[in-house]
Amino acid sequence: DPSGPQIQFASESFMDELALAANADPVEYRLRYLKEPSGARAAAVIKAAADKAGWKTGPAGARRTQNGDISTGQGIAYAIHTANDPYPTQVAIVADVEVNKSTGRVWVRRVTVAHDCGLIVNPDALRRCIEGNVVQGISRTIWEEVNFTPENVASVDWVSYPILDVMDAPEVVDIVLLGSQSAKASGAGESTMRPMSAAINNAVFEATGIRFRRAPLSPSRIKAGIA
Repeated sequence: DPSGPQIQFASESFMDELALAANADPVEYRLRYLKEPSGARAAAVIKAAADKAGWKTGPAGARRTQNGDISTGQGIAYAIHTANDPYPTQVAIVADVEVNKSTGRVWVRRVTVAHDCGLIVNPDALRRCIEGNVVQGISRTIWEEVNFTPENVASVDWVSYPILDVMDAPEVVDIVLLGSQSAKASGAGESTMRPMSAAINNAVFEATGIRFRRAPLSPSRIKAGIA
């Protein structure tokens, strides 16, 4: 999804900052400003993701727990894909994260995706596609970064360019499929990728009270932010 995660990382993180300034629940705040022609569908995916994830209503901090060095939080993000399509794909994601303040490790323990791409031809394949987007999206959010020396690219292997491995994979990926069998199929290949990093970033803010404005949310960056 070229440019999609970057744009959504900024815009949906800022939506959470606006909700914080308004002392509002992040879900309710998003619903407050949805407009037609796609507002009803957007509201449906946001509500479905929040309901399935067991969202605890309240302003920033309401979904935070603390146990020693481990903090947990929930974050939500919403995105529209293929915006010029008359029936664009709509996705909302709730991420449940665990942050180790001592090591800086972010573990996305659970991801809840509500997905509306219109006509669904093959539900099983759609779920697999969404799961693949979730895994790659988490990897891009917490690990993947190309580094350079003055002369060369320094990220040349899986040690210098780490990706998500099984130890960092989520325990649960819950998927709620919405849509209309009478509508046009608007696509699912990239849609879940778009709001993934913002959902994680908002969950990390909920867990730590610190707003990060640059990805990846690597251990070194998390520890530096906490410090």
